[in-house]
Amino acid sequence: MSRAEPLPPPLSIWIVNPFDDVPGEGLPPLRYWTLARVLAARGHDVTWWSATWSHRRKARRDVPLGVREEEGFSVRLVAVRPYERNVSLARIRSHRDFGRTFERLASEGIASGQLERPDLILASLPPLEGPEAAERLARRLDALLVVDLMDVWPETFERLLPGPGWLKRFVARLAFGRMKKRRDAVIASADAISAAARAYIDAMLPAGAGDKPTQVCHLGAYLQEYPEPPRPLPSDTAAAESSAGGESKPLVCVYSGTLEIGQDVATAIQAAKLLSSSGTAVEIHIAGGGRFEQVLRTAAAGVRGPCRVIVHGLLDRREHGRLLATADVGLVLVKPESLVAIPYKACEYAAAGLAIVNSLPGELQQMIEQHAAGLAYTAGDSASLARAIATLAADRRQLAEERQGARRMAAAEFDREKTYPAFAKWLEQLAESPASNS
Repeated sequence: MSRAEPLPPPLSIWIVNPFDDVPGEGLPPLRYWTLARVLAARGHDVTWWSATWSHRRKARRDVPLGVREEEGFSVRLVAVRPYERNVSLARIRSHRDFGRTFERLASEGIASGQLERPDLILASLPPLEGPEAAERLARRLDALLVVDLMDVWPETFERLLPGPGWLKRFVARLAFGRMKKRRDAVIASADAISAAARAYIDAMLPAGAGDKPTQVCHLGAYLQEYPEPPRPLPSDTAAAESSAGGESKPLVCVYSGTLEIGQDVATAIQAAKLLSSSGTAVEIHIAGGGRFEQVLRTAAAGVRGPCRVIVHGLLDRREHGRLLATADVGLVLVKPESLVAIPYKACEYAAAGLAIVNSLPGELQQMIEQHAAGLAYTAGDSASLARAIATLAADRRQLAEERQGARRMAAAEFDREKTYPAFAKWLEQLAESPASNS
């Protein structure tokens, strides 16, 4: 923070999110850890309400001693039931636990004097139960409520329904109609809306809520964690190296993320076979965990020839950073029907200066085109993915130019050193004068 910038009046701020990794679960900090750090550094009293069950690791979590001293904010864990599958009744029950128990603990803490009344509560959606409980608390405690949109919820589940489109729409109305009404009600009751992508605001703000203050803060990344990508060689130098065989080094591609439904990673296996059959030297690295990890390991072992597929499993932060630092291309292998707009992986790839091969239409693809940061492919189409990869393998000057474009995109859109302080200032302005932000 600049010395010339005056400190804002201190606020009591609650963050309500059970999903993100909390301190003690390893780096990097994700959205809410980053925001809590920034708010605490600006002098606010921040409490992050999370859950005793880790969504990512599917394991019990504890908060290590000394978090307040080391991070500047507090973490309070809410007891919930475990769940193993992201789409399951057990997960719904766990979210219900979170909402009910969070509301009870917060109410008891305020009544006993152990907790300070919050000036502002920021609650992530999903899950639905967190912001619903936060809305009731905000109303009783005279606090501002900000709902932070992280996903198109519950529409994202509609892709999992069986049958043709007309049947899916009919079943979705029955299965998710009440959830959508609850979602719309909690958004309508919020004082302001923030989101990880503009697409989420456009999709979920109900009619009549367009005058609410809104703020988009992408998930983002820390650019300083990665070296600058190599600059393009002059055309004559690149041509000389090509004729001398200097570009026989395999193109290194990486996919980093979950190995679950909604991802298009299986298409990469088929694309690898096509690349091998055409003699294109490529390494495709798959880093992440999930139900399909073993299936992908088996499929990767069947790829022969100059294209290799390496499945790493879940990497720690240091190994993950090393992998991105040695890669040329970042693969956004996500099915558009997942309704994800800009995933963490895209932000990390851009920060690392990787040319991006992307399956998601809309907001992310527009950014990629604006900054000349990569190529598009059609999800589920292995030939389309193979063509995009082969294009970058064959033209290393284009590859280098698009890597530079990706880094420019990261600096313009995803730099957490800029975007999260702006997010924090917006929250401060809301608390200072809510009406002026309408």
